[in-house]
Amino acid sequence: MNFEFFVARRIVTAKDHKSSISAPIIKIAITAIIMGVVVMLISVATGVGLQKKIKEKVSAFNGDILITNFDTNFSNDSQIPVSTAQDFYPNFTSVDNIRHIQVTASKGGVIRTATDFEGVVVKGVGADYDWRYFTDFLVEGRLPEVSGELNNEVLISSYLANRLQLDIGDTIATFFLNEKSKETLRTRSRGFEIVGIYNSGFQEFDQQFLLADIRHIQSLNRWEPNQVGGFEVFVEDFDAIEETGNAVYAETQSLLDTQTIRQKYYSIFEWLDLFDFNIALIIGIMILVAGINMITALLVLILERTQMIGILKALGSSDWSVRKIFLYNAMYLIGVGLFWGNIIGIGLLLLQKQFKLFPLDPNTYYVSEAPVYLDIGYIALLNLGTFILCLVMLLVPSYIISKISPVKAIRFE
Repeated sequence: MNFEFFVARRIVTAKDHKSSISAPIIKIAITAIIMGVVVMLISVATGVGLQKKIKEKVSAFNGDILITNFDTNFSNDSQIPVSTAQDFYPNFTSVDNIRHIQVTASKGGVIRTATDFEGVVVKGVGADYDWRYFTDFLVEGRLPEVSGELNNEVLISSYLANRLQLDIGDTIATFFLNEKSKETLRTRSRGFEIVGIYNSGFQEFDQQFLLADIRHIQSLNRWEPNQVGGFEVFVEDFDAIEETGNAVYAETQSLLDTQTIRQKYYSIFEWLDLFDFNIALIIGIMILVAGINMITALLVLILERTQMIGILKALGSSDWSVRKIFLYNAMYLIGVGLFWGNIIGIGLLLLQKQFKLFPLDPNTYYVSEAPVYLDIGYIALLNLGTFILCLVMLLVPSYIISKISPVKAIRFE
């Protein structure tokens, strides 16, 4: 092995290498590997990053699994209350993969200002609410206090704040419709004080939701303190959400319904699933292009070193021994391409992550900039897969060496 590796290094570092026919071909092959690695890293990091970001935003407003009463009303307005006296609340221990469970309730209303009005959904949350997502979304002010005495603090989106010309400290009059009897409706109002402004970048939700104390919704609906609109369940592993959703359904009462966000927002998640196919397609194309370029470079090297192959065979070297010389050479060239491809690709991704150089249209992609997800696992897998597949593709053309006759090769010009 040491002999073959030494000869391979001599092929790459020979003094006449720069002036040889193979020099530009080798440079093209290395460049193809570099570009392929860069494109693969960017496609995986941004594709997976976009999937994770959108999943997080949908979960932030809905939870991963929703538990509500069976109801034909498909709006965001909680109609039939659910009692908090459930075996699974406040700790859902009977099902694995559950991270957190919290109570919520929602009610549709209208914000009225001196010059404008806007339809909204006031989402009531309690002391058990997980604010981790909205801590990241917060752009101004603070989160409302919902664990102490009842107050009128509310969190509003920057979309609604800009549309209605509102700011921190402003009081907004919000009107709600309540059923007085089967024939008549009456309006009730609440004055909320804006203490925080958030921006999730998901306009479909930003244009609707205000977050306030759940006790306001309970009061408006004339519910008891132990009655809520439903439960939001968060899972540890989102990839197992369907199995977890089925297990949650089996553990709830027959009068309760469960729904995963994949089911509720089917079209969004079907669109996200297409990213997996696109990423796989890009990786396949890039590896194929890099492999073809390496095959070309190897064939040119074999052609250029035909006399050397003949001399080695005449001295008693086996076909496999000579093939290994060129495969080691190819391994070295692939390694060079992978090294520089990782340097450039990861560098570009870090620049995007830090400075957000490439914005996106939130109306189309639900995010304002291209998100980046970096993980040592997929980076190592990409490099290892590219290295092995390119090397495997070179085994066939290297077989040509076994067909070279020593006598003819030594006389080859």
